[in-house]
Amino acid sequence: MNVRLQIEAVLFTAEHAVSLEDLHLTFESNEQELSLKEIEVHLKEIKKKFDSEDFAFELVNSGGGYQFLSKADYHEWISKFLNQKANKKLSAAAMETLSIIAYKQPVTKSEIEQIRGVSADYTVHKLLEKELISIAGKADTPGKPVLYKVSPYFLDYFGINSTEELPQLKEIMPQEDNVLGEGE
Repeated sequence: MNVRLQIEAVLFTAEHAVSLEDLHLTFESNEQELSLKEIEVHLKEIKKKFDSEDFAFELVNSGGGYQFLSKADYHEWISKFLNQKANKKLSAAAMETLSIIAYKQPVTKSEIEQIRGVSADYTVHKLLEKELISIAGKADTPGKPVLYKVSPYFLDYFGINSTEELPQLKEIMPQEDNVLGEGE
C-alpha cells in the first residue's frame, strides 16, 4: 500500500493536528519502518500536492502538528453553510480570561479574578467546555487551587504552534496599562 496515501488518510480523519511523533508511532505500530525524516518527506510531498488549485483544502502545520484545513478562499462559503459565525465568537469576558491564561499560565482562577476584578467561574467553565483551556495541575499553595493553561486546541483555534507566537504585551499594550506584569 502507498505510505503517502496512508498518511493522508490518517491526517484526513484526525479531529486535531497530528504531530510527527504520533504519525511515527502509528506507522511503527503497523511494523512499517518509517523514520521521522521519511515522514517529513512524505508530508512535504502531500503539502505540495494539495497546494494545487485543484483542491479546496491544504495541509497546514498548526497546533504542533499537521492537519487538512480548507483554503482561505473558501472560508466565507463554509461559514455560510455551517452558519457558525455566531457560535465561533468568544465573548469579551472569555477573550480577557483566555488572554490572561495564555500569558500567565499556569494560573489559578483567583489570579484571573484578581486581574479581571470579577468572578471567573462561568468563563473558566465555558473555556474548559470549549476545550480552549485545560487543567495544568494544582498549585502548591494553601487549598491547592487548580492551575489552568491553554490547550493544544487553543493553539489550533488561533493558528499558532506555541504561545511564544503570541504578540508581546509591550507591542500591544502601553506600559502603564500592563496589568499582566510582562515587560516590567
